Amino acid sequence: MDFMSPISPGEVDCSKYKPSSKQYDDSLNAADYGVIGGYFAIVILTGLGVTIYSNRQRKKAGADQEASDFFLASRSMYFIPVAASLFSSNIGSGHFVGLAGTAAANGLAVGAFEWNAMVILLVLGWLFLPVYTAGGISTMPEYLRERFGGQRIRSFLAVLSLLLYVFTKISADLFAGSIFIQVALGWDIYLSVIVLLAITAVYAVTGGLKAVIYVEGVQTIIMVVGGFVLLFLGLNEIEGGFSGLFELDYPCSAPQNETNLIVDNKEIEDKCLYPPAVWNNIIRPADDPDFPWPGVVFGMAVGSIWYWCSDQVIVQRTLSAKDLSHGKLGCVCAAVLKVLPVFLMMVPGMISRALWPDEIACTNAETCKAFCGTESGCTNVAYPTLVMRILPNGLKGLLLAVMLAALMSSLTATFNSGSTLFTMDIWKRFRKEAGNLELILIGRLFMIVLIGVSILWLPFIANSNSGQLFVYIQSVSNFLCPPIAVVFTMAIFWSRTNEPGAFWGMTLGLIVGCTRMMLEFTSAEPGCGDADSRSLVLVKVHYLHFALVLSAFVAIVTAVVSLLTPPIHPKYIRRLTFWSRFHPKPRVSMSAISRQRHEITELVYPKGSFFGV
Repeated sequence: MDFMSPISPGEVDCSKYKPSSKQYDDSLNAADYGVIGGYFAIVILTGLGVTIYSNRQRKKAGADQEASDFFLASRSMYFIPVAASLFSSNIGSGHFVGLAGTAAANGLAVGAFEWNAMVILLVLGWLFLPVYTAGGISTMPEYLRERFGGQRIRSFLAVLSLLLYVFTKISADLFAGSIFIQVALGWDIYLSVIVLLAITAVYAVTGGLKAVIYVEGVQTIIMVVGGFVLLFLGLNEIEGGFSGLFELDYPCSAPQNETNLIVDNKEIEDKCLYPPAVWNNIIRPADDPDFPWPGVVFGMAVGSIWYWCSDQVIVQRTLSAKDLSHGKLGCVCAAVLKVLPVFLMMVPGMISRALWPDEIACTNAETCKAFCGTESGCTNVAYPTLVMRILPNGLKGLLLAVMLAALMSSLTATFNSGSTLFTMDIWKRFRKEAGNLELILIGRLFMIVLIGVSILWLPFIANSNSGQLFVYIQSVSNFLCPPIAVVFTMAIFWSRTNEPGAFWGMTLGLIVGCTRMMLEFTSAEPGCGDADSRSLVLVKVHYLHFALVLSAFVAIVTAVVSLLTPPIHPKYIRRLTFWSRFHPKPRVSMSAISRQRHEITELVYPKGSFFGV
């Protein structure tokens, strides 16, 4: 079978295709609940055990808990837990639900996001991480502060990152987790989320990053083993296994029920019933509505650089490594692990559609509403439906534990990194003399604030994303994050980049990105076969192409403003660029000079005076 040539239903003899007609037991029993309970016990005991052991070790040494121990695991992690943490922090419930759902709807091309990440992880390990390590950096806003000086860029990035955490990462994972819980347990969504968040908070708040990383190692094993069990059992349901799935069942997986064949008294076109003709292509035409090749090859790298090389959640994992070699090895191992989502999520999503096309690939709004609760389609429930229908009792509980592990892993990573950003880059700006105990307390309290905001935001996500979770996540990221990716890249590789250039590049880029995002989400996407009446920029400029255009705009603004304003003296950027990372002389810290100037100003003009600060 040629995986680079388009296949249409007309080229396949679909007369042999038959959806599954078996009756499945999709309920949970005592064995499932026992597995789930045992998993939670392991998670909590592991997190608390690491915390108790670390506290005892510190008491023996007569030392208080340092903020670096809580937030960066004392920079003592070996490459294996670093790699596991990178993988499990990335693979949340949004991947299981969103990636499987997109594969069910569109085929193999969504795997490009995973393969692209394999390359960018190596970029992180060999180009970005050496600079962060040489500069002694703890957070991404701290890097910008040391690289450019001043407070506005560091504060800008910290606030923007926290907003992105709430509106993309946390909200997407909570929405995906709620879908799985609803399919598996039938619980009230919000009660389920509150219970999960409460359990997540127990070890995330008490343990710090070290406990989170060790727990993520356990969760990675559960995700991989449980995912492969589902894959093999799912293929066993397909006659012919892999070859049967790719040669017949998936390309022919169109709804069979007559209620799915007519919408608004019109017969639906074949192209709207079957997977797209290019479902088996990774590289698709430039005008493909879902994965155009320029966006896949070039535009996708922009969002990946932001996510893997400049986002606090991911980079914090590599900064916890005991040295640069372990950080690099962690990136290599994590890149190898990124092969797994194709088999753990994409193929199961395609299997689910092949078995139950009338439900997973429903086209009639009433049919979709009855099955999955939304009128826009049910591909998002492909993975949890497969879990609940084909696994025997006991294994269902294991896979439910996998989904809870993915949800909790992603949430703990975001909560921990979000609290680090707030504590180190916002709180310390106003409380410069804050001690370790105060910083740790504020970090824990801010985790609780993030949890509360996430719960409040959940109904907005549930009602606004139209069932297209993966597209929602990727489009929002590519609208908002290119300015950050470009500024970090230019800061590391072009020493002439200065603070005014970086600030105005990020600010104007964010304005342009927000404008496109508002247009995107205020204009309804047409249904399959309907005319597209949206503005030309939405119709002709795919969000991956937009990321390329926005990146070029930000780079030009940053370069022009930097060249028109005074350069930064080389002594301030030693070991903060790729070319100066081995500089023999120590760096003169602009942040330290800024603090000294602030102290002198306060001495001359005390607080409360007319000129006071």
